Amino acid sequence: MTSPTASPSPGAAGLDIPGVSVTPGGSATTTLTVRNDSDIVEAYRLEVVGECAAWTTVEPEGLSLYPGTSETVTIRLSPPRSPQVRAGDVPLAVRVLPTEHPEAVRVPETTVHVEEFRALRTELAPRRRRGWLRGRYRLAVRNEGNAPVRVGFTPGQAGEELNFGFTPASVRLEPGESTEVGLRVRTGRPVWFGTPTTWPFTVAVAETGDGEDDAAAAERTDPVAEVRAPLDAEFVQIPIFPRWLLVLLAALLALLLAWFLLVRPAVRSTAKEAADQAVQKRPVPSAPPSAAPPVTAGDDKPGGGGAAKPGKSGGGSGGTGAGGGTGGQQSSATIDLQTAGGRTETGTYQVPAGKSFGITDIVVANFQGDEGVVTINFGDRKITTIALETFRNQDYHWVTPINITESQTVTVQVTCAKPGTPATGRQARECHEVLNVSGVLSDLR
Repeated sequence: MTSPTASPSPGAAGLDIPGVSVTPGGSATTTLTVRNDSDIVEAYRLEVVGECAAWTTVEPEGLSLYPGTSETVTIRLSPPRSPQVRAGDVPLAVRVLPTEHPEAVRVPETTVHVEEFRALRTELAPRRRRGWLRGRYRLAVRNEGNAPVRVGFTPGQAGEELNFGFTPASVRLEPGESTEVGLRVRTGRPVWFGTPTTWPFTVAVAETGDGEDDAAAAERTDPVAEVRAPLDAEFVQIPIFPRWLLVLLAALLALLLAWFLLVRPAVRSTAKEAADQAVQKRPVPSAPPSAAPPVTAGDDKPGGGGAAKPGKSGGGSGGTGAGGGTGGQQSSATIDLQTAGGRTETGTYQVPAGKSFGITDIVVANFQGDEGVVTINFGDRKITTIALETFRNQDYHWVTPINITESQTVTVQVTCAKPGTPATGRQARECHEVLNVSGVLSDLR
């Protein structure tokens, strides 16, 4: 496009540049008419100066004019599509430098209007997030246009099971500026069991095309200038309790039921049968010595088989103590023994004077579940030694009483390795065992 030349001025070049508009990424041209008003042949060199110099050329860059002649050159503008080329009016100047009269240099100017273009780059990361109830994402936004823009975000999800939150809700970006926006996604209710649930959603990024402040943006009534393709993402909601845990709990429950319903009764029955067999193997005399009527030497009663000697005390497996008793009655005694950890304590019960105690039953109670060793003696005879951790309650029974007299004691000795935990749920400070012996307490002959 050409415009009329300026009024001639003697010895000078007449210059004029029309205004022009150009779109970044495209090109536009304008013209400059150079006239030689001097009286000599003059050569001119043309240079573009100012903000447009990087993307503006002059064709040709040099002229040689006779006096009174003129020539038009083309100014080509090709701004790149870049945020560096801001939208708006930009000054354009061309320096016209005469060779013969360099002092007569001229710099004609005009205005170039750079058109606005939009270019917004967005990225959502990560595209998939796993969680029980919520997930966090990062939304990167960069303004690659040449004008300030305000950007807003609109989430979308088909079933509306998700709640969304953006921090901040909108941003204002200058050309070439970038920022990150936080996105929080949350479900309304947890998934307790089963398989993970996938919730796909989208985020639409909309730009208004201008960079007004928040108050001005709130008063705008014009529609959004540009809406980009939505960004796709998904939130994978995982169950609180995975499937393998349910399988494991079911297996443990089945094992517990099998133990209480099948294995435990069989074990207890077998143990009871073994204990009964051990007791039954003990030799049983036809009648205990204490049951025989006393017979004195030289008794001449009819039917007597001669003088009968009193029975001596038996220390063998027959279980009879020294000296039988007469006219006895059922009796029992309890020994309550507490033992500190790592110590050994002894508890005793002494048969009253003039009495004989025919023991037929004992019960040992380890109700705390202590660990250690308990030993039970009747007089000089060791009855049993048991590891405490193998029982809670243990009982023994004899068909033939084991007799101890006033000169003997029932002794229980406990070595405490570790106190157990009673029903209160708190570990005890001492081992605690109880021994109960019962039988027939009778007078000595």
